[in-house]
Amino acid sequence: MTVSRGLVFDQSRMKNSISLISSTLFCGIESNISCFFVLSKQKRWMTRSRRVQERSTKKRVHDLEIVIERWKITSKILFLLDVLNKEPEQVLPARMLEKYRPQINLLKPHKVFDFVSKSPKLFELYRDKKGLAWCGLTKQAACLLEEEKMLMDGRKDKVAEYVTRMLMMSQDRTLRLDKIANFRRELGIPSDFRTEWIHMFPEHFTLIKINGIEHLELVRWNSDWAVTELEKRALIENENGQNKDPYEVPFPMKFPSNFKKLFRIGGKIDHFQKIPYVSPYTDANDLVPGSPEFDKRAVVIMHELLSFTMEKRLVTDHLTHFRREYRMPQKLMRLLLKHFGIFYVSERGKRFHVFLTEAYAGSELIERDPLVIWKEKIHCLTGYRGNKKGVKKFDEFSDTEGSNMLESNVIDFEGFDFVETMDALENSPLMEDAEMDIGDVLNAYKRG
Repeated sequence: MTVSRGLVFDQSRMKNSISLISSTLFCGIESNISCFFVLSKQKRWMTRSRRVQERSTKKRVHDLEIVIERWKITSKILFLLDVLNKEPEQVLPARMLEKYRPQINLLKPHKVFDFVSKSPKLFELYRDKKGLAWCGLTKQAACLLEEEKMLMDGRKDKVAEYVTRMLMMSQDRTLRLDKIANFRRELGIPSDFRTEWIHMFPEHFTLIKINGIEHLELVRWNSDWAVTELEKRALIENENGQNKDPYEVPFPMKFPSNFKKLFRIGGKIDHFQKIPYVSPYTDANDLVPGSPEFDKRAVVIMHELLSFTMEKRLVTDHLTHFRREYRMPQKLMRLLLKHFGIFYVSERGKRFHVFLTEAYAGSELIERDPLVIWKEKIHCLTGYRGNKKGVKKFDEFSDTEGSNMLESNVIDFEGFDFVETMDALENSPLMEDAEMDIGDVLNAYKRG
């Protein structure tokens, strides 16, 4: 009986323990669930970890998206024109063009030779006696490249000023040469800048090597150039009595027409404008990373770099490469998206582009540099619209020497259409006049 009583006692104690454990677990789960609902009701002011494409689909500006689509093919053509122009006779075997496929981002099975054949007014295709296909420049293309060289020579002093100011903004007054090369066409620097152009201005900068890597180093500080484009504008407006803003150096802001709730972030914009203006040409070592002044200085630097470019736009990668040299925040994309009244980020294509919104009226630049007008001439000669019927294919031409394949006909390659189609944009959701989603912008401003 003693043993049985012990067993009964142990069983009852076990039941009590199980019930105690069950109640404890239930209470824990219940408290966790209640805690989850409490936390879920709290607003999260941090930038969400979504992709930029998903975050900005409702904040796209149709006019600026058209700009990216317009120059998509022309940028590839300009690269190939430079390649051929560097050759002694301005010609290359057609098979040699294939090695430039990565540079123009041309996917297989399309061939570079097929791509250039779409622009017969710029590229000349023919075969030699052995049947080898060659690609060269037409007389019209050669004349246009000479015109570009003259235009670049006419503005070389201004470009030298911009490069010098880029060096003046850097922490140690040096910049890697390959990073400046990313800005070559945007600034209007000639293609021979590594071998000749950088040696034409020894009073401003010089070429040095740091750990075996080529850098440009500032030679002399120019106080007259240590003034940002924003400060110049504010000074002119103050002298003319046109500046009615109460801010020290106001940022011009431009919002799309379908932005209907500007009043909701008006206070945040006013707060940003009132933050003390920090010139990028002053020492920033005393600024605390993450502070409002630190972030505003980064916005000023990005505004200044975009102001140097002819088209007031850049690939975002070209900006982020200068984070260390200009002591800017790691999350530059967050700043660009946050200040969308100053900048606009387009994610069309594989590389993001950032625009200076104040420089555009619709899809057109307000002030067009002569080199931009020259680029438009190239654009007009690029590609063709529609399919040409009854046109011979490349293989059907004779192998006689000097036979000009593009003299009287335009070659049509089936299944290969590089013509820019604006219809795709016209029918896209970008045309919808939907109200913009500003939740992410509010979140970003709360973080500031």
